[in-house]
Amino acid sequence: MAELIKIYEENPNPKEIAKVVDVLKKGGLIIYPTDTVYGLGCDITNNSALEKIAKIKGVKLEKANFSFICEDLSNLSEYAKQIDNSTFKLLKRNLPGPYTFILPGSNNLPTVFKKKKTVGIRVPDNKICQAIVNKLGNPIVSTSIKDDDEVIEYTTDPELIAEKWDKLVDIVVDGGYGDNVASTVIDLTEGEPEVIREGKGDLAL
Repeated sequence: MAELIKIYEENPNPKEIAKVVDVLKKGGLIIYPTDTVYGLGCDITNNSALEKIAKIKGVKLEKANFSFICEDLSNLSEYAKQIDNSTFKLLKRNLPGPYTFILPGSNNLPTVFKKKKTVGIRVPDNKICQAIVNKLGNPIVSTSIKDDDEVIEYTTDPELIAEKWDKLVDIVVDGGYGDNVASTVIDLTEGEPEVIREGKGDLAL
């Protein structure tokens, strides 16, 4: 049974954040708000949790295109190869924000992603997920939660999300209604930015 925990973005309660992080550290799965749609996430360092998410999404873990949710750009050097100055400036101008940037992956990627050449980095402009990542001490691996409804691609009501995902996750963080527009995905692996999915946000080039 998933526990529904209400956390207010203006002032995330440290006690509730600690409870969410405790579940992540034990290999649990959470659904949490971002600055776009609600995300399904786990601790990047927990292989069994990563396997669970891949199974839910119906993909092979080593081939999965999950995003790394970071608190800020300090994790960049850990997971992405060295980037040039103009790329760094582009990231700085747009993050935190509703973007996923695809970058060349470094040799420090978690073991299960070692064969991947690229990494998707997200720094959402949302105080709840920033607080979770800060308390956890490393990024969370994340993927958007899609809806089966063809009209509404993403469920925005946390209570409905909790009902639907009740048996699949440990915690649903209720941070209020989510957005129903996903992040804009920008590929930076070839130097020139290439938008590969139009989503939320107006990219500052």
